[in-house]
Amino acid sequence: MKLLIITLLLPIFISAQSWKDIKKAAGKVNNEIKNATKKVKTFTEEEAASALKQTLNKGVENGVNILSVTDGFYKNEKVKIPFPPEAENIKKQLKKIGMGKEIDKVILSINRAAEDAIVSAGPIFSNAIKKMTLVDAISIVKGHNTAGTDYLYTHTNSALINEFKPIIKSSLQKVNATKYWKSVMKIYNKIPFVKKINPDLEFYVTQKTIEGLFSVLAKEEIEIRKNPIKRTTDLLKKVFGS
Repeated sequence: MKLLIITLLLPIFISAQSWKDIKKAAGKVNNEIKNATKKVKTFTEEEAASALKQTLNKGVENGVNILSVTDGFYKNEKVKIPFPPEAENIKKQLKKIGMGKEIDKVILSINRAAEDAIVSAGPIFSNAIKKMTLVDAISIVKGHNTAGTDYLYTHTNSALINEFKPIIKSSLQKVNATKYWKSVMKIYNKIPFVKKINPDLEFYVTQKTIEGLFSVLAKEEIEIRKNPIKRTTDLLKKVFGS
C-alpha cells in the first residue's frame, strides 16, 4: 500500500521540483534580460549631434595631417591637383614647343601650394561644423555613411572657397606657383592663332584643395561609422556603437 502511494505521488514531487527549477531558471533569464537592457547605450539628440561634430572635426584634423606634409597632395593620386582641365589646350600647345618641364613645374608648385595652405583650413572647417543645427545633425547621424561629409560639402563649399581663396593665393606666391603660371601663360598667349585665355588659378587650386580634404573627411566618417577601433572617445562609442 505504501509503495502504491509513493508510486502515485512521485510524479507530483517531480513536477513540483521541475516547476521550481523552471521558475528559478526563468528568474535568472529575466535578470539577465534586465541587465542586458541596462547595458544598451541610449543617447540623447544632443549627444548624437556632438558625436557627429566630433566625427567631422576628427576627419578634418586627420585630413590636414595627411595632406599638409610634403607630397601629401603631389604623390597622392586620389587628391593630386592636375593642370587645370579648361587649360588642357594650353598644356598641349606648350608641350609641342618643348615646354613640358615648365608644365611639370606648374603642376608640382600648385600641389605644393595646396600642401602649404591646407593647415589653415582646419579652423575654417571647424567653424562651419559648429554652425550645424541640431535637427540637421540628428538626420545625418541616422543617414548614410558619408551623410555628414555630404551635408558639409553642400552647405559650406561656397563659403569655404571664399574664405580659403586668399590663403591659397598666399601659398601660390610662396612656392612660386604664381610665377610659373604667369610664365607659361605669357608664352602660350604669344603662340600665333591661339585663343588668348587666362584661367583663374587661385579659384581652381582653392576648389581642388578643399575637395581633397573632403575626400579624406568622407573616408574618416565611414571608418568611424563602421570600425569600432576608430571610435576613440566614449561619446563616439556610445552613439555609433549602439
